[in-house]
Amino acid sequence: MTVETDAGAFRRPRREWRGWQFAGPFAVVFLIVFIAPLAYALYLSLFQNRLIGGNSFVGVDNYVAVLSDEQFWDGFVRVLLFLLVQVPIMLVLALVAALAIDSARLYASGLFRMVIFLPYAVPAVVAVLIWGFMYGSNFGLAADLNDLLGADVIRPFSASWILASIGNIVTWEFVGYNMLIFYSALKTIPVDLYEAAEIDGARGWQVVKAIKLPAVRGAIVIATIFSIIGSFQLFNEPNVLKPLANNVITSYFTPNMYAYNLSFAGQQYNYAATVAIVMGLITAIIAYVVQLRGTRKEDR
Repeated sequence: MTVETDAGAFRRPRREWRGWQFAGPFAVVFLIVFIAPLAYALYLSLFQNRLIGGNSFVGVDNYVAVLSDEQFWDGFVRVLLFLLVQVPIMLVLALVAALAIDSARLYASGLFRMVIFLPYAVPAVVAVLIWGFMYGSNFGLAADLNDLLGADVIRPFSASWILASIGNIVTWEFVGYNMLIFYSALKTIPVDLYEAAEIDGARGWQVVKAIKLPAVRGAIVIATIFSIIGSFQLFNEPNVLKPLANNVITSYFTPNMYAYNLSFAGQQYNYAATVAIVMGLITAIIAYVVQLRGTRKEDR
């Protein structure tokens, strides 16, 4: 925009930089901790470190190799199965807990809420170690139960049960976190809606179905997206449990473990960066589709 002076000339107004004084620090940190690592990972994925020629530009060859890598897809299918089974169970438990706390029928609801949320406050590594020692076949709760039964019945670290065992740990850790999201959404429901429902004769499940569940639909979408991202990023639990189940949890048990071991154990930084980028793109696409479908249902 131009401004006319008394002499009839036009001059541009002075640019106002005051807003950048507030947004600038965030922008700098965002560039350093988010954009720069992504750009560097993308740069690494376009090269290969060869015996002859050193670090050579290969274009999309690493991406083609990842898409045909059986170990990558083995880990991806595993975390996808984990997502399809563990996330619905966790979210349903969290929703039931939130509805129970929000109801006026639960005694000591504040204590109940704190007890459910408490596992989330436990450091993740500590939580996995706690369950790891309970799962041990030579020590802990599982071993004691097997001794009591006189047979090796409970085997959390077996190949057929290891994914369920990890799912149990993740559920224990994050039910309270998701419960708090749902409970916060429930507390935003106007009291007038409950009064109107009571006048209409609605009780119990009718109130839950007609008022509470529609009110938490947006929170359910958010919790689902967070859980999808967390499932595809599964790393901490299997990595900590690996020494206890070394023959079951492989170096490519999940895509994140695969990328980590390629980088730090195999010194294949370029290929590890490619695995991370491909997994990030898949996660972003699936999370976006879930968000799109969730918001469409909410608009209806």
